[in-house]
Amino acid sequence: MSDQILLEGIHGFGYHGLLEHERTNGQDFYVDLTLDVDLRAASLSDSIDDTVNYAEITDLVVAAITTNPVSLIEKLAGRIAEQILTAHPKVNAVTVTVHKPQAPVAASFKDIAVQITRTR
Repeated sequence: MSDQILLEGIHGFGYHGLLEHERTNGQDFYVDLTLDVDLRAASLSDSIDDTVNYAEITDLVVAAITTNPVSLIEKLAGRIAEQILTAHPKVNAVTVTVHKPQAPVAASFKDIAVQITRTR
């Protein structure tokens, strides 16, 4: 199957990180998703019942970013993937990219991110 739903740049302000100032001050996080979903029925029916409600998924991601801090963005990405697969049975696989553009590293950089893929 090659059908996908893409959600890019979902933003939330969270308190994830290893360092105390990350847990105290927080920072911006951005999440990109690629959802593998069979969209044949939706492409014929034009019904939300035949696809995945991406507004619900976006809300899930924002909640994951803004609550329950973790030390590693790897953990955050895994949590998001598992929650999507649990709550949305039409999603066959999900790729989650968590961006941490203000990560506390000494070098100048554009972005630091992790990407994971989980399947049923």
